[in-house]
Amino acid sequence: MVESLVNWFTTLFADLLPGELVVFLLSMMPILELRGGLVAAALYGIPIVEAVCICFIGNLIPIPFILLLIRPIFNWLGQTSLFRPLVEKLENKAMGKSDTIQKYQFWGLLIFVGVPLPGTGAWTGALIASMLNISIKRAMPPIILGLGMATTIMCFFSYFLPWLLLQM
Repeated sequence: MVESLVNWFTTLFADLLPGELVVFLLSMMPILELRGGLVAAALYGIPIVEAVCICFIGNLIPIPFILLLIRPIFNWLGQTSLFRPLVEKLENKAMGKSDTIQKYQFWGLLIFVGVPLPGTGAWTGALIASMLNISIKRAMPPIILGLGMATTIMCFFSYFLPWLLLQM
């Protein structure tokens, strides 16, 4: 799913925006995040060091805002009949994945953000941390380290593995 979204997004903006900006914007988006950004960067032929910097920063920018503002936003939206079902669905989905984070706190959040599987990542990790009332001071370090872990894993699949296959 991530790959098809990346392909759609890069095709849509290929002629309108520079590749680096497309990669940056992809990295800021929920679902795609750094994982999608690195795949797009590899498709654009952006060098790995530049791609890592763009994607890491792009994925990190929304996180403090999510940690600080998502609960007040959800509370406000939850008061409307139009958005209440969406807010409840997002809260239930996030809390359904919160067991490991709740049990292991730092390490649970780090692993949740760091292992690039569907439904995990910095956005969801920040949402869960906020729902569990984990302070921004305690949530940011494992999220940043988790992003580093996800970056390493995704660089392997986006850059090293294709290079290795071409060498065969």
